[in-house]
Amino acid sequence: MKHGRDLDVHLPPAVLRIAVADLRRYVLNPRLSWDVQRRRLEKSMRFGPSPRGTKITERDLNGVTAEIVTAGRARADVTIVHFHGGGYCIGSASMARSWAATLAAKADGQVILPGYRLAPEHPFPAALDDARQVMKAVSGETSPASIVLSGDSAGAGLALALLLALRDEGQELPAGCVLLSPWLDLSASRRANTALVRKDRLLSPAWLEACAAAYAGESDPSDPAMSPLHASHQGLPPLLIQCGSDEILAPDSELLAASASAEGTDVTYTKWPRMWHDFALQPGVLAAADSALAQTAWFLAKVTKT
Repeated sequence: MKHGRDLDVHLPPAVLRIAVADLRRYVLNPRLSWDVQRRRLEKSMRFGPSPRGTKITERDLNGVTAEIVTAGRARADVTIVHFHGGGYCIGSASMARSWAATLAAKADGQVILPGYRLAPEHPFPAALDDARQVMKAVSGETSPASIVLSGDSAGAGLALALLLALRDEGQELPAGCVLLSPWLDLSASRRANTALVRKDRLLSPAWLEACAAAYAGESDPSDPAMSPLHASHQGLPPLLIQCGSDEILAPDSELLAASASAEGTDVTYTKWPRMWHDFALQPGVLAAADSALAQTAWFLAKVTKT
């Protein structure tokens, strides 16, 4: 299926902050059922800008449905596997389609958006099991040296947890990993940093706590397979970590960058001033997101040597 609409219709950050606040109020609200949140989020993400000629196809990857996003010429040696956010409880591939299409066009590659199972119907380790099946299918078709793992928010935590599992099993690792506004510690209280709580227009401590409880189920949320900030970060491929200064999860990015760098991992960490959670998913609408995506394209070229 082909998609595409004009890009570069940038809006002032002040306008987008209002929209982000509305998304928190009407979607990411712990007083709403998961079903209501899912339906409202899907509706709000329906129309995002993407390059003309964007093509989206659906595939089954070892039992996990995934969207394959390309835009123009797609090189077989550049594959990005991106896991969407949503606190492990809501969200779908639609959240990242615009970002994926724009990145695919810049990198001349393909972006795979898996639709992993969601909690509370499917608590831990369902999402990680699905991620492993996706990676197994993709690495069976192309060399891990041409694969970059990626994720935003909870999806970034899932991407890092998958990377750590592959490392611990002694498997060949992908070329790199991109983490956008990552949620890396489900056991941490977010209420103590009152300054960030006030600044964050999208996420609330209460919503994060509800998501963490739903995903963890009967398991310990501090388990590194759920909270990869608690793991060793030695022996990993290059990491690109992006976040905004005004998001409640910003400390996770900073702590991971420090830990991974101290253990010898090649880390590129950038924090955009006055940006909110997951701002990077709005290329073509937000200038800062365009900057973040350009950095991601640079990182892909660097680690895949294209």
